[in-house]
Amino acid sequence: MNDYPSMIAPVGHIEPVPRRIRAHLAGEPVLDTTRTLHVWEKPYYPQYYIPLADVRPDVLIDEQREVRTPRGQARLHGVRVTDVHRTGVARLLTLPANDGPAELTGTVRFEWAALDSWFEEDEQVSCTRAAPYVRVDALRSTRTVRIEVDGAVLAQSSSPVLVSETGLPTRYYLGRTEVNFEHLVPSDTQTQCPYKGTTSGYWSARVGEAVHRDLAWTYDFPTRQLLPIAGMRAFYNERVDVSLDGVRLERPRTHFSS
Repeated sequence: MNDYPSMIAPVGHIEPVPRRIRAHLAGEPVLDTTRTLHVWEKPYYPQYYIPLADVRPDVLIDEQREVRTPRGQARLHGVRVTDVHRTGVARLLTLPANDGPAELTGTVRFEWAALDSWFEEDEQVSCTRAAPYVRVDALRSTRTVRIEVDGAVLAQSSSPVLVSETGLPTRYYLGRTEVNFEHLVPSDTQTQCPYKGTTSGYWSARVGEAVHRDLAWTYDFPTRQLLPIAGMRAFYNERVDVSLDGVRLERPRTHFSS
C-alpha cells in the first residue's frame, strides 16, 4: 500500500472543464470554447477534447486518413495558420468505440505541442492539463532530511519544504547551501509540470565511476501556488536513499515525474 494518496480517476474517465479554453498558433486563434471535455487517456493527466464547432474552421486540414483509438474511430487532420503547417496533430472523433462514450463524437483532440500557446481563462498553461482531482501542497518543515546515493551524502537539511501531490510520493526540497554539489553534474534536461511549472535545472550524480542520470532538479520560477520551493533542490526518492529524522525510507517502486 502507498504512503501517499492515489489517483482516483480511472483511464477513460470523462469530465466537463468548467473554464474557457483557448489556443493559438503563429499568433492566430485556433480554438475558443467553454465546452471542453477532460479525458483521462492515462492515469495522471487528462487531455482536452474540443468540440469541432469551437475550432476555427479554416485551420484544420483533412489528411484523409482514418485511425482507430481506444475512444473510437478518428480522422487525422493537420493544422495550418499563415505559413505554419503542422501535420497529423489533430484527431477528429467520428465514431465511438464499442460501448464507448458517444459524447466524444465530433470533438477534436490536439497534440499539445502542436499549438504555440494554451490558455485556461486568461492564464497561460505551460504544459499538460492539470487534473481537477489533484491537490498539491508545499509545506515547510523542521524534520531532518538526508539524501544519499551509493553511500555518498548528496544533501541534508533540517528546514526542507515537503511537496505533497496526489498520486506521487512526497518530494523533499532542500536549500541550495544544503546540497553537496561535489557529486552533482549539471544536465540539459528540462521537464514541465502543470502544477509546478518548468524546471530551470537538472543534475546527475557522479559517485566513483557510477553516474546516476538526472537525479535532482529545481524550479527557480515555480507557479505562484508552489512559491515556497523556488530555488530549492529535490531528488527522485525512487533512485536515492532518503532518511527522515534518522529513519531510512523505503524507495517507491515506480519512477514518477518531477
